[in-house]
Amino acid sequence: MPRTFTEAEREAFLADTHVGVLSVATNRARPPASVPIWYDYTPGGNIRVNTGSSSRKAKLIEQAGAVTLVVQRDEVPYRYVVVEGTVVDTTIPSPMSEREAIAARYLGADAGREFARQMDGYTSVLFTIRPDRWFTADFSDEF
Repeated sequence: MPRTFTEAEREAFLADTHVGVLSVATNRARPPASVPIWYDYTPGGNIRVNTGSSSRKAKLIEQAGAVTLVVQRDEVPYRYVVVEGTVVDTTIPSPMSEREAIAARYLGADAGREFARQMDGYTSVLFTIRPDRWFTADFSDEF
């Protein structure tokens, strides 16, 4: 049986570099949309995601006003954090500093800066998400 994370473990895990899977409601004819996404999180704070402002994902997030983010460890022992959250801020266009910060988290400072600059011709949106509910599982004791 997995154990739940402590608050400190949960926040540290989410603050580590993982690709998340973001899910957002669609219309009644389709299931929720789920996509891999880079995100930024500082313990005790909000989650930030950046995406193209004209993307289906951005439009669905704006309509729903709430998302679920799943972050997992793919190797044994398996661990995951699921966050249900409310969109509390939408910034269009995303500030360059925010785009760089998120990209640098995954690519390093120089490559992150270059990646963000390559996206200069595209209008992006920065969503700030307040965590409302958390679900966690740590299978470390199982293996």
